Amino acid sequence: MSKRLELLRGVVHPWHHDHFGHMNVRHYAPFFDDAAYHLWTALGLGFRDMQAVHGVHTVTAEARTRFVQELTAGDLIVIDGAVSRIGTKSCAFHLRMLNADTGAVHATCDLVEVFFGPETRRAAPMPNALRAKLEAGPVHE
Repeated sequence: MSKRLELLRGVVHPWHHDHFGHMNVRHYAPFFDDAAYHLWTALGLGFRDMQAVHGVHTVTAEARTRFVQELTAGDLIVIDGAVSRIGTKSCAFHLRMLNADTGAVHATCDLVEVFFGPETRRAAPMPNALRAKLEAGPVHE
């Protein structure tokens, strides 16, 4: 599969602005974080099932945001995402924040998610069933 998954839609409000009149960098993180939660479900890997069925959950080990173009109040955004890497105990995703009207990229976020054993409180090997779903998902190249 190569199509990116649409994960979230939102709107930039005046209270997102800083003293320069555009969305402050602190407000990008909540949009990307919410989109990351939706990513797992969009891949067919809901958090509840991940822990109840497979005995693991994930934690974000790294999040890197790149700011491309300013957003202002009234801008409509859409965040999409794709798998960018699959390891043995972790995976990575590439998210894009786009202007819903123009399709212009305003920011990107690269995430590293580590599979985690809730009882051991340590990184855990990725279960094969979860790996298969990640491998079947959209891939960012």
